[in-house]
Amino acid sequence: MALVDVSRLPQHVAIIMDGNGRWAQARGKPRTAGHQRGADAVRATMRAARRLGIPALTLYAFSEQNWDRPQAEINALVDLLCECLVSERNELVDNEIRLAAIGRLHKLPQHAQSRLRTLTSETESNEGMTLNLALSYGGREELIDAARALARKARDSEIDPNDIDEAAIARLLPSMDVGPVDLMIRTGGEQRISNFLLWGSAYAEFYFTDELWPDFDANSLYCGIQAYQGRERRFGLVLDAHHDVTSTKTRNESERAI
Repeated sequence: MALVDVSRLPQHVAIIMDGNGRWAQARGKPRTAGHQRGADAVRATMRAARRLGIPALTLYAFSEQNWDRPQAEINALVDLLCECLVSERNELVDNEIRLAAIGRLHKLPQHAQSRLRTLTSETESNEGMTLNLALSYGGREELIDAARALARKARDSEIDPNDIDEAAIARLLPSMDVGPVDLMIRTGGEQRISNFLLWGSAYAEFYFTDELWPDFDANSLYCGIQAYQGRERRFGLVLDAHHDVTSTKTRNESERAI
Protein backbone atom coordinates (compact mmCIF):
# COMPACT_ATOMS: atom_id res chain seq x y z
CA MET A 1 0.00 0.00 0.00
CA ALA A 2 1.50 3.32 -1.06
CA LEU A 3 1.86 5.97 1.65
CA VAL A 4 0.94 9.59 1.01
CA ASP A 5 1.52 12.77 2.99
CA VAL A 6 -1.94 14.15 3.69
CA SER A 7 -0.47 17.57 4.46
CA ARG A 8 0.83 17.98 0.89
CA LEU A 9 -2.00 16.71 -1.29
CA PRO A 10 -2.58 17.97 -4.83
CA GLN A 11 -5.59 20.27 -4.85
CA HIS A 12 -6.71 19.24 -8.32
CA VAL A 13 -6.11 15.79 -9.80
CA ALA A 14 -7.01 15.15 -13.44
CA ILE A 15 -7.11 11.66 -14.95
CA ILE A 16 -7.04 10.44 -18.55
CA MET A 17 -8.85 7.13 -18.20
CA ASP A 18 -7.26 5.04 -20.94
CA GLY A 19 -7.33 1.31 -21.62
CA ASN A 20 -10.96 0.19 -21.36
CA GLY A 21 -10.98 -1.29 -24.85
CA ARG A 22 -7.66 -3.07 -24.47
CA TRP A 23 -8.73 -4.46 -21.09
CA ALA A 24 -11.82 -5.97 -22.69
CA GLN A 25 -9.97 -7.23 -25.77
CA ALA A 26 -7.41 -9.04 -23.62
CA ARG A 27 -10.29 -10.94 -22.02
CA GLY A 28 -12.12 -11.70 -25.24
CA LYS A 29 -14.95 -9.34 -24.32
CA PRO A 30 -16.59 -6.48 -26.24
CA ARG A 31 -15.29 -2.96 -25.66
CA THR A 32 -18.47 -2.11 -23.79
CA ALA A 33 -17.44 -4.56 -21.06
CA GLY A 34 -14.30 -2.51 -20.56
CA HIS A 35 -16.33 0.67 -20.21
CA GLN A 36 -18.61 -1.03 -17.67
CA ARG A 37 -15.63 -2.15 -15.61
CA GLY A 38 -14.15 1.32 -16.01
CA ALA A 39 -17.19 2.76 -14.25
CA ASP A 40 -16.24 0.71 -11.19
CA ALA A 41 -12.77 2.24 -11.32
CA VAL A 42 -14.33 5.70 -11.40
CA ARG A 43 -16.28 4.93 -8.25
CA ALA A 44 -13.22 3.53 -6.43
CA THR A 45 -11.08 6.51 -7.43
CA MET A 46 -13.74 9.03 -6.46
CA ARG A 47 -14.13 7.45 -3.04
CA ALA A 48 -10.37 7.35 -2.45
CA ALA A 49 -9.97 11.00 -3.46
CA ARG A 50 -12.84 11.99 -1.17
CA ARG A 51 -11.36 10.09 1.79
CA LEU A 52 -8.01 11.76 1.27
CA GLY A 53 -9.59 15.21 1.12
CA ILE A 54 -8.63 16.15 -2.43
CA PRO A 55 -10.77 19.18 -3.35
CA ALA A 56 -11.19 18.51 -7.09
CA LEU A 57 -11.04 15.48 -9.39
CA THR A 58 -11.48 15.92 -13.15
CA LEU A 59 -12.04 12.83 -15.28
CA TYR A 60 -11.65 12.71 -19.07
CA ALA A 61 -14.84 10.76 -19.72
CA PHE A 62 -15.53 11.54 -23.39
CA SER A 63 -13.43 13.67 -25.71
CA GLU A 64 -14.57 15.84 -28.59
CA GLN A 65 -12.71 13.44 -30.87
CA ASN A 66 -14.57 10.41 -29.46
CA TRP A 67 -17.59 11.36 -31.57
CA ASP A 68 -15.73 9.73 -34.47
CA ARG A 69 -15.92 6.31 -32.82
CA PRO A 70 -18.41 3.68 -34.07
CA GLN A 71 -21.98 4.77 -33.31
CA ALA A 72 -22.70 1.60 -31.33
CA GLU A 73 -19.84 2.38 -28.94
CA ILE A 74 -20.93 6.01 -28.61
CA ASN A 75 -24.46 4.88 -27.77
CA ALA A 76 -23.12 2.47 -25.16
CA LEU A 77 -21.01 5.20 -23.57
CA VAL A 78 -23.94 7.61 -23.42
CA ASP A 79 -26.17 4.91 -21.93
CA LEU A 80 -23.52 4.13 -19.32
CA LEU A 81 -23.23 7.82 -18.46
CA CYS A 82 -26.98 8.05 -17.95
CA GLU A 83 -27.00 4.92 -15.79
CA CYS A 84 -24.21 6.29 -13.61
CA LEU A 85 -25.93 9.66 -13.22
CA VAL A 86 -28.82 7.75 -11.64
CA SER A 87 -26.98 5.01 -9.73
CA GLU A 88 -24.34 7.31 -8.22
CA ARG A 89 -26.73 10.02 -7.04
CA ASN A 90 -26.86 8.83 -3.42
CA GLU A 91 -23.09 8.35 -3.36
CA LEU A 92 -22.57 11.98 -4.36
CA VAL A 93 -25.24 13.38 -2.06
CA ASP A 94 -24.25 11.33 1.00
CA ASN A 95 -20.57 12.25 0.63
CA GLU A 96 -21.10 15.96 -0.09
CA ILE A 97 -19.60 15.63 -3.59
CA ARG A 98 -20.49 18.31 -6.11
CA LEU A 99 -20.89 17.12 -9.68
CA ALA A 100 -19.78 19.47 -12.46
CA ALA A 101 -19.28 18.99 -16.18
CA ILE A 102 -17.18 20.72 -18.83
CA GLY A 103 -17.10 20.46 -22.60
CA ARG A 104 -19.49 21.07 -25.47
CA LEU A 105 -22.33 19.54 -23.52
CA HIS A 106 -24.91 20.65 -26.09
CA LYS A 107 -23.66 17.85 -28.34
CA LEU A 108 -24.82 15.18 -25.88
CA PRO A 109 -28.23 13.59 -26.52
CA GLN A 110 -31.07 15.50 -24.85
CA HIS A 111 -31.84 12.76 -22.33
CA ALA A 112 -28.20 12.74 -21.20
CA GLN A 113 -28.16 16.54 -20.92
CA SER A 114 -31.33 16.42 -18.83
CA ARG A 115 -29.98 13.87 -16.35
CA LEU A 116 -26.69 15.74 -16.13
CA ARG A 117 -28.45 19.03 -15.38
CA THR A 118 -30.60 17.37 -12.73
CA LEU A 119 -27.69 15.91 -10.80
CA THR A 120 -25.43 18.95 -11.10
CA SER A 121 -28.30 21.04 -9.75
CA GLU A 122 -28.98 18.64 -6.88
CA THR A 123 -25.34 18.63 -5.79
CA GLU A 124 -24.32 22.23 -6.52
CA SER A 125 -24.21 23.20 -2.83
CA ASN A 126 -22.07 20.21 -1.78
CA GLU A 127 -18.67 21.23 -0.44
CA GLY A 128 -16.84 17.98 0.24
CA MET A 129 -15.23 17.58 -3.20
CA THR A 130 -15.90 18.48 -6.82
CA LEU A 131 -16.14 15.64 -9.33
CA ASN A 132 -15.67 17.28 -12.71
CA LEU A 133 -16.62 15.24 -15.78
CA ALA A 134 -15.06 16.25 -19.11
CA LEU A 135 -17.70 15.31 -21.68
CA SER A 136 -17.45 16.11 -25.38
CA TYR A 137 -14.39 17.98 -24.18
CA GLY A 138 -11.25 19.14 -25.94
CA GLY A 139 -8.60 21.53 -24.67
CA ARG A 140 -8.17 23.25 -28.01
CA GLU A 141 -11.93 23.52 -28.41
CA GLU A 142 -12.21 25.11 -24.97
CA LEU A 143 -9.60 27.71 -25.93
CA ILE A 144 -11.37 28.36 -29.24
CA ASP A 145 -14.65 28.96 -27.39
CA ALA A 146 -12.91 31.37 -25.01
CA ALA A 147 -11.26 33.23 -27.90
CA ARG A 148 -14.64 33.62 -29.60
CA ALA A 149 -16.16 34.95 -26.39
CA LEU A 150 -13.36 37.49 -26.00
CA ALA A 151 -13.72 38.53 -29.64
CA ARG A 152 -17.42 39.17 -29.11
CA LYS A 153 -16.72 41.23 -26.00
CA ALA A 154 -14.12 43.29 -27.87
CA ARG A 155 -16.50 43.78 -30.81
CA ASP A 156 -19.21 45.00 -28.46
CA SER A 157 -16.77 47.29 -26.64
CA GLU A 158 -17.19 45.35 -23.40
CA ILE A 159 -13.45 44.84 -23.13
CA ASP A 160 -10.33 46.57 -24.42
CA PRO A 161 -8.16 44.05 -26.31
CA ASN A 162 -5.14 45.49 -24.47
CA ASP A 163 -6.69 44.36 -21.19
CA ILE A 164 -6.80 40.70 -22.21
CA ASP A 165 -4.40 38.80 -19.97
CA GLU A 166 -4.07 35.32 -18.49
CA ALA A 167 -6.73 36.03 -15.88
CA ALA A 168 -9.20 37.23 -18.50
CA ILE A 169 -8.76 34.04 -20.48
CA ALA A 170 -8.88 31.76 -17.44
CA ARG A 171 -12.19 33.27 -16.37
CA LEU A 172 -13.73 32.03 -19.62
CA LEU A 173 -12.42 28.47 -19.28
CA PRO A 174 -14.91 26.22 -17.46
CA SER A 175 -12.12 23.78 -16.62
CA MET A 176 -10.47 26.47 -14.50
CA ASP A 177 -13.44 26.76 -12.15
CA VAL A 178 -11.73 24.19 -9.94
CA GLY A 179 -8.27 25.71 -10.40
CA PRO A 180 -5.15 24.62 -12.27
CA VAL A 181 -4.16 20.97 -12.40
CA ASP A 182 -1.58 19.88 -9.85
CA LEU A 183 -1.35 16.22 -10.84
CA MET A 184 -2.36 14.69 -14.15
CA ILE A 185 -2.53 10.89 -14.32
CA ARG A 186 -2.78 8.85 -17.50
CA THR A 187 -3.39 5.12 -17.45
CA GLY A 188 -2.85 2.60 -20.24
CA GLY A 189 0.84 3.14 -20.94
CA GLU A 190 0.58 6.08 -23.35
CA GLN A 191 2.56 9.22 -22.55
CA ARG A 192 0.61 12.13 -24.02
CA ILE A 193 -2.16 14.41 -22.79
CA SER A 194 -4.48 14.05 -25.80
CA ASN A 195 -5.95 17.55 -25.86
CA PHE A 196 -6.90 17.46 -22.17
CA LEU A 197 -6.88 20.60 -20.00
CA LEU A 198 -4.21 22.33 -22.06
CA TRP A 199 -4.39 25.61 -20.17
CA GLY A 200 -4.85 24.25 -16.67
CA SER A 201 -2.07 21.68 -16.95
CA ALA A 202 0.65 24.20 -17.86
CA TYR A 203 2.52 23.48 -14.60
CA ALA A 204 1.01 20.13 -13.72
CA GLU A 205 3.06 17.16 -12.62
CA PHE A 206 2.48 14.13 -14.87
CA TYR A 207 2.23 10.52 -13.80
CA PHE A 208 1.99 7.81 -16.46
CA THR A 209 1.18 4.22 -15.58
CA ASP A 210 0.91 1.07 -17.69
CA GLU A 211 -2.10 -0.01 -15.65
CA LEU A 212 -5.28 -0.11 -17.73
CA TRP A 213 -8.10 2.05 -16.40
CA PRO A 214 -10.45 -0.83 -15.37
CA ASP A 215 -7.67 -2.07 -13.04
CA PHE A 216 -7.12 1.35 -11.45
CA ASP A 217 -8.05 1.51 -7.77
CA ALA A 218 -7.41 3.44 -4.57
CA ASN A 219 -3.82 2.24 -4.26
CA SER A 220 -3.19 3.25 -7.88
CA LEU A 221 -4.25 6.78 -6.96
CA TYR A 222 -2.01 6.74 -3.88
CA CYS A 223 0.95 5.70 -6.08
CA GLY A 224 0.34 8.68 -8.36
CA ILE A 225 0.12 11.06 -5.41
CA GLN A 226 3.24 9.54 -3.86
CA ALA A 227 5.14 10.21 -7.10
CA TYR A 228 3.79 13.77 -7.15
CA GLN A 229 4.96 14.36 -3.59
CA GLY A 230 8.45 13.19 -4.47
CA ARG A 231 8.93 16.06 -6.93
CA GLU A 232 10.02 19.62 -6.37
CA ARG A 233 7.56 22.03 -7.96
CA ARG A 234 9.41 25.20 -8.96
CA PHE A 235 7.00 26.87 -11.42
CA GLY A 236 9.97 28.25 -13.34
CA LEU A 237 11.68 29.54 -10.18
CA VAL A 238 14.85 28.49 -8.38
CA LEU A 239 14.12 27.42 -4.82
CA ASP A 240 16.68 27.65 -2.04
CA ALA A 241 17.27 24.95 0.53
CA HIS A 242 14.98 26.65 3.05
CA HIS A 243 11.94 27.00 0.79
CA ASP A 244 10.18 23.92 2.14
CA VAL A 245 9.76 24.61 5.82
CA THR A 246 7.80 21.43 6.51
CA SER A 247 9.88 19.44 8.97
CA THR A 248 10.81 15.82 8.42
CA LYS A 249 9.01 14.99 11.66
CA THR A 250 5.78 16.58 10.44
CA ARG A 251 6.00 14.82 7.11
CA ASN A 252 6.56 11.45 8.72
CA GLU A 253 3.67 11.92 11.14
CA SER A 254 1.28 12.77 8.32
CA GLU A 255 2.23 9.94 6.00
CA ARG A 256 -0.46 7.31 5.75
CA ALA A 257 -2.53 5.34 3.31
CA ILE A 258 -6.24 6.06 3.57
